[in-house]
Amino acid sequence: MALLQTVLAFVVALGVLVTVHEFGHYLAARACGVRVLRFSVGFGWPLLRWQRSPEDTEWVVAALPLGGYVRMLDENEEGARVPPELAHEAFNRKPLGQRAIVVLAGPAANLLLAVAFYAGLWMAGQSEPVARLAAPPADSAAAAAGLHGGETVTGLRLGAGGELLAVRSWTELAWNVVRLHGEDTGGSPVLMAARGADGREGEYPLVLPQAESADSLLEASGLRLAPGEVVVREVLPGSAAQHAGVRKDDRIMQLDGKPVTRVTDFLAGVQERAGHQVRIVLRRAGRVMAIESDVAASTDAKTGKPAGRVGLVLAEAPVMTRVSYPPLEALTRGVRQVWDLSVFSVRMFGKMLIGQVSLSNLSGPLTIADYAGKTARLGIEPFISFLALISVSLGVLNLLPIPVLDGGHLLYHCGEFLLDKPLPERWTSVLQRVGMSCLLFLALLALFNDVSRLLG
Repeated sequence: MALLQTVLAFVVALGVLVTVHEFGHYLAARACGVRVLRFSVGFGWPLLRWQRSPEDTEWVVAALPLGGYVRMLDENEEGARVPPELAHEAFNRKPLGQRAIVVLAGPAANLLLAVAFYAGLWMAGQSEPVARLAAPPADSAAAAAGLHGGETVTGLRLGAGGELLAVRSWTELAWNVVRLHGEDTGGSPVLMAARGADGREGEYPLVLPQAESADSLLEASGLRLAPGEVVVREVLPGSAAQHAGVRKDDRIMQLDGKPVTRVTDFLAGVQERAGHQVRIVLRRAGRVMAIESDVAASTDAKTGKPAGRVGLVLAEAPVMTRVSYPPLEALTRGVRQVWDLSVFSVRMFGKMLIGQVSLSNLSGPLTIADYAGKTARLGIEPFISFLALISVSLGVLNLLPIPVLDGGHLLYHCGEFLLDKPLPERWTSVLQRVGMSCLLFLALLALFNDVSRLLG
């Protein structure tokens, strides 16, 4: 069932993103008076085909859902026969500016889709972890800044006179840290406004280290999400906890009067009480209650000593908050989020080229399918957020100046503009082969990385 859901989520994700991309090309072509012969979602054997009349666009859904294309009337296309009366509708006959617009429209459509997704999510509101910090490692930048753990971050600024970037969730903290990391700090620390566990406000000078990704930047800085609640994921049948009345999704707050903020807190307390009874304070659907549970005695396989068990599978879940914005601010945040993601993606790709970032960060279709399935199982919000992220990646990837991609065609148009004539056919032929070789190398590398991750 999980595999089927992963496959369906992957097909839906690719179908939506490819259709939007190609529809961007299609709309721009029609607006510029270019005749579109075929609009295909997928490659290979057509599964579905529809055409209103021989003069209209042929709409196709093909068997291999790993891309798509818009075929336009073009005298330069191999084997093309363009009747003289239709020559004015050929792509190659259009002014350079219009051709560039048609090429640019596909990636632009993906980026605009991502803006719409993010803006919609921000307007509807998203559940985000509260930006509460765990105790940092002793040798980290966070510890050097004076952070001890338990602080809730409320804002960031670059220098005393910099603009204060509000922080209302852990996600906002992560993105703002990445955003400031990408700016020229001139050696100045990032000032982190935070409220301590005692309620007092303060600013902490944080010197951001070099890192390869957003997650590694937070980890390298010593910024870690504080433990929130210990959640019951499963109650084992016939266990002491089941007999005591513990249920799935209960939030455990205390064990024998001691606060429980980590799974290890609960496990350690239970193991010490083998053969006895414990008092568990938990929260269920907003109501706090106390339950008395026996602790079954067993033997620890490693130490051979008695160990207590109650039969619970537990997980740690951060404290969540609902974050939403009015339409205009949500749209602004959507644009900024897509811009930041685009810049970050280009910077990461550049660092891969010069060897500053490992090529193992490159992901392919297997990883995308895996995350599509995982986010779909989490709900509609995570899945839409995933679609927005992949849509940005698809838009940025297609803008790279690699022949065969849209960015490569824009490169040809730039050359045509500079030379005041189309590039020689032998140049474009060589560049096309180079571009295909680059794409094949990237595809094989991404597939190798995917298989390596799956095999651990």
